Amino acid sequence: MVRGKRREDLSQSREFAPDVLGYGVDYARVFPDPAGVPELPDVSVYIERMSALLTGRELKGFRCPSPFLVRTFDPPTRELVGKRVVGFRRLGKRIVWQFEGDLWLVLHLMIAGRLRWGPRGAPIQKKLGLAAFDFEHGTLTLTEAGTKKRASLHVVRGEEALRAHDRGGVEPLEISLDQFREALTRENRTLKRALTDPRIFSGIGNAYSDEILFHAQLSPVQRTGLLKPEQIEELYGAVRSTLELWTQRLRDEVGDGFPEKVTAFRKEMAVHGRYKEPCPVCGTAVQRIRHADNEVNYCPRCQTAGKLLADRSLSRLLKADWPRSIDELEDRQEEIAKQREPAPPKPPPPKPASPKTRARASSRTQAAAGGSTKVPKKVAKKATTRPAKKAAQKPGPA
Repeated sequence: MVRGKRREDLSQSREFAPDVLGYGVDYARVFPDPAGVPELPDVSVYIERMSALLTGRELKGFRCPSPFLVRTFDPPTRELVGKRVVGFRRLGKRIVWQFEGDLWLVLHLMIAGRLRWGPRGAPIQKKLGLAAFDFEHGTLTLTEAGTKKRASLHVVRGEEALRAHDRGGVEPLEISLDQFREALTRENRTLKRALTDPRIFSGIGNAYSDEILFHAQLSPVQRTGLLKPEQIEELYGAVRSTLELWTQRLRDEVGDGFPEKVTAFRKEMAVHGRYKEPCPVCGTAVQRIRHADNEVNYCPRCQTAGKLLADRSLSRLLKADWPRSIDELEDRQEEIAKQREPAPPKPPPPKPASPKTRARASSRTQAAAGGSTKVPKKVAKKATTRPAKKAAQKPGPA
């Protein structure tokens, strides 16, 4: 039934509409999203651990069985072998390696790309493995889950060529309030789009933008051009505190090891990935907007004054049935839950009376009416012969 449909088309089908009102199948749970793109905190911790392990080390070998990973041919990747790693830096969500000879390697993990540190000469996984960087004390392997190979690796020469990979966004942890205000209000966009646009802010993605907006208590669809000065200041503080908090959490989690569980969905998060779970502040069920592969999570009472935000597919599908507020949604969900409650079980039918019981009832009826109280012969015979048979079956005393 679903095999021939594209995932984007399922959002237009009522059968596979998200379970907002309490009916239907949640297609987002049938087709779960990957772990999410590593963002500023994740990439920063990656770079810290890679710097501690690989800075000053010579690259002994580079293995790349995947034809989809390397996106450049000049300079070739073989020029990196035999060169020492000078250092690392972050460029948005990209990890930049600096080698001797003014060579730069730009690695973008995209959604499902992950790095793993192992013993020297560690094999590349058959289905997930993309490449391996061999050093004298270990091997760094690159894997990517899923069938869509989106991770990319570019090798360039000189910092001028490296700048071509910079999307131009400002570093959110390195700017002042005035610089933040200027970047945020440069275009009149929704807050969600402004925070995740790499041309405006560097390194912020879908997960941490949800957390930032929740702590700032701002709607994800609020227009940047309509923000008050105090709201911009509150958002600036939320950006810094959220990114610094999660960077330190991930740093403490990794310790002296290497990041193993890099994901955009963590149980400590307030709203991201917590659809239908209670808000940590007010207890209201977290809501979401889904469009294609993107998802926005928010608390309607803390961020939108109780208003339920509409999306591009489900609200058009439900039209007048789409609830306008979280209170209306909760009332409808209660009504649907009551309709789904099973009906009380019917009492079992009475057992048929035995012939002896019917005979006694008949005799009482006749006696009350002044008729004969004589028990029918068949019934009397059964009543007298059954105990006799049972008594005959019992052995007598020795």
